Amino acid sequence: MVKKTRCVKWRCGCGHVWRLLSLLLCFSPLVSGHIRYSIPEEMKKGSLIGNVAQDLGLDLKRLRSGRARIVSGESIQYTELKADKGTLVVNERIDREQLCGDVTPCSFSFEIILENPMELHQVTVEITDINDHSPVFKRNKINFDISESAVIGAGFSLISAEDQDVGVNGLKEYFLTENENFILKQNSNADGKKYAEMVLQKPLDRETNPFLSLKLIAVDGGTPQRSGTVNIDITVLDANDNAPVFNQSVYKATVLENSPKDTYVITVNASDADHGSNGVVTYHFSEIDSSLLNVFTINEETGIISIKGSIDYEKDKKYEFRIDAKDQGGLRDSSKVIIEVTDVNDNAPTISVMSFTSPVSEDSPPGTTIGIINVKDLDSGDNGQVNCKIEENSPFKIKSNLRNYYTLVTDTVLDREGVSDYNITVVATDSGLPPLSVRRTFHLKVSDVNDNAPVFLQSVYNTFITENNSPGLSVLTLRAKDPDENQNARVSYILEETNVGGSPISDFVSVNAESGVVHAVRSFDYEQIKELLFVVKAQDGGSPPLSSNVTVKILIQDQNDNPPQVLYPVQTGGSVVAEMVPRSADVGYLVTKVVAVDVDSGQNAWLSYKLQKATDRALFEVGLQNGEIRTIRQVSDKDAVKQRLTVIVEDNGQPSRSATVIVNVAVADSFPEVLSEFTDFTHDKEYKDNLTFYLVLALAVVSFLFITCLVVIISVKIYRWRQSRILYQSKLPVIPYYPPRYSDTLGTGTLPHVYNYEVCRTTDSRKSDCKFGRAGSQNVLIMEPSSTGTMQRIQSDRNILDEPDSPLEVSCVLIFFFFYHLKKYTYNQNQNQNQNHLYSPSVCCTHEEFNCALSNSENKIFSTINNQLEKMIISINIS
Repeated sequence: MVKKTRCVKWRCGCGHVWRLLSLLLCFSPLVSGHIRYSIPEEMKKGSLIGNVAQDLGLDLKRLRSGRARIVSGESIQYTELKADKGTLVVNERIDREQLCGDVTPCSFSFEIILENPMELHQVTVEITDINDHSPVFKRNKINFDISESAVIGAGFSLISAEDQDVGVNGLKEYFLTENENFILKQNSNADGKKYAEMVLQKPLDRETNPFLSLKLIAVDGGTPQRSGTVNIDITVLDANDNAPVFNQSVYKATVLENSPKDTYVITVNASDADHGSNGVVTYHFSEIDSSLLNVFTINEETGIISIKGSIDYEKDKKYEFRIDAKDQGGLRDSSKVIIEVTDVNDNAPTISVMSFTSPVSEDSPPGTTIGIINVKDLDSGDNGQVNCKIEENSPFKIKSNLRNYYTLVTDTVLDREGVSDYNITVVATDSGLPPLSVRRTFHLKVSDVNDNAPVFLQSVYNTFITENNSPGLSVLTLRAKDPDENQNARVSYILEETNVGGSPISDFVSVNAESGVVHAVRSFDYEQIKELLFVVKAQDGGSPPLSSNVTVKILIQDQNDNPPQVLYPVQTGGSVVAEMVPRSADVGYLVTKVVAVDVDSGQNAWLSYKLQKATDRALFEVGLQNGEIRTIRQVSDKDAVKQRLTVIVEDNGQPSRSATVIVNVAVADSFPEVLSEFTDFTHDKEYKDNLTFYLVLALAVVSFLFITCLVVIISVKIYRWRQSRILYQSKLPVIPYYPPRYSDTLGTGTLPHVYNYEVCRTTDSRKSDCKFGRAGSQNVLIMEPSSTGTMQRIQSDRNILDEPDSPLEVSCVLIFFFFYHLKKYTYNQNQNQNQNHLYSPSVCCTHEEFNCALSNSENKIFSTINNQLEKMIISINIS
């Protein structure tokens, strides 16, 4: 049965060190509880000792989170802690006799350590004895030579039986077999051991019974009872009436531990009043453990006791045994010998690590426990007094809360960025002479905490970028350093949101979160934005993260990407603006001033004015810097009324850009004269170029469709010819086919309706508008006389296209409408381009005048296309 208690009765014995430690643990701040269990020896492995969690009032989660474990100074772990169940079980077979010998009570102690916070619980397990050993005599026979003259009451010491059990299971008493001469007398030593003595109660008679054979029985008090037996053989001798007598009842001596072999200890002495052989005395160990026979030896003749083996104070501090003095007649006397062992400083301290925490966080406050060590010295007295210290200067200190236990704690605040790891050397020194010491080095790492924010290498970053840059261009690289490590030192760069001109800064620049490279998101225009001022945040990966900001200033550099813009004179699409110069104008007369600006800056915006073309270069000049147009000579009547000046405005960029402005100058004294000269003006060249491009494109499309139609017609004709051959050969009747909506009206074609169109135009026929008329009920075709020849030629070939609803017929109609709408679009564009002309009287024109809306080159293109279309229309009988 397992018994547990919190009250402990201590007895002095070989386990007093652990008992004292347990007593100190009860009063230590680190000890939360002290429990004691009692179990019998020889329990099976895995047998339950007790519920530690319940007895200490601990939660199972606390045992697991605190990494509960058993700490013992013994080499054999007799117990095991089941942290998941909170129970203590037997780990190894426990033999009480092997563990404690004859010491009682027998117990062993250990500590249960928990961490975070540190807790130390003392556990004592008492091993109770079971009756598993019988009393045993060292010899199986005892021989006595007793003189027949031995007096009544003479005592004869018997060897003692040894029973490894203790308490009630130990040796209880002796029994002697029945006889007439001897009785048994039992006594106890000071240490409680029992021994027996055979006392003569009736004189011996050698002549009657020269030999006696008895049995000595030793029994214990266990249940069931065990016993041991030894034979006693007695030889009766002739009379020897004086027994040896020791001169001291007790002999005491002191010996140093580790004394060498044959070291003298003490001499015992006994005297015998008899003479001759009956007075010769020899000395023998009366009863001694077998272990003592390996330690001491006695000279049988002189009684000198000396050392035979090794003496260890830490193993045995005192020896007690008895010496017998025996004469030749068999008479004897006994005396006790007590030998005390004196300790010497032969054991250095030992350092055992109970707990050590590494790494430790750098933000740990001073006084944080990083380790618990146990320091022991097996010596006693001053030789066992140990002093612990840390060898080198370090931010740690060692302190003791209870005997033999020391805690390593931080003395100051740690800084990983300064020192990332420490080698802590603990020195334990005893107080012996000479002192002995031991060193133990602990390697402690300091773990990082996020206590440093990233720091930029510059307080402000300034850089330049030229406008019109390509999007994605790398502008500059930001760098921030964080002295922390790992994730706490991983810096991310974040663009702080601000607005620039109403738009978020992210529309202009971006920052790579990993590398800190600033990229231009788009192309910058100096004329819109001169500089960018924004803030970038460097943030580490700690928790919580730390950050710092830096201001970045990007200056946009100007490029000469804008040509000068002429503000005056205003250049309109179709209007003519003329400056009047009277014929009476003198030299230096200010005709007008060309006003231009350049949105660039610096030298890119420095403008110069030059006269590029002029109707009469000798009449006008342009100011290089101010753009003023002045006369350089007297105006004469021979000068033309209409003067055209081309002024070029150049900036000072590299390369330079320019703009051209045309200044119309009228040399006249009256307005009507000016009107008559400026009525007929040329069309805008840019418009002509655009119109020519569209006409060429139309011609190419029409030509492609025309060729496609021819290929389709030929393919269809070949296919139908082959079909007709097949029908002819088969002699099948031919049934004519008429397509739907087919009507032969006056034999002119198959189109169901007729489209008329009329043309309205102004004096400038290029602005004419073309529109469709309503559908007519009769065949009407308006064409130019030049198409009559074409009409006759196509009529002769009409049989090729006489199939109703042929692909060519449809394609040509589509081409006609495409061409018609293209001309209408061109006319509308002309109308829009010239709506601001000075003179635009509207006059309706006939179809023949439709082409007047085009220039000569355009007329040729349209005429060619129109003739081809009219030939195709006539050939398919468009009514």
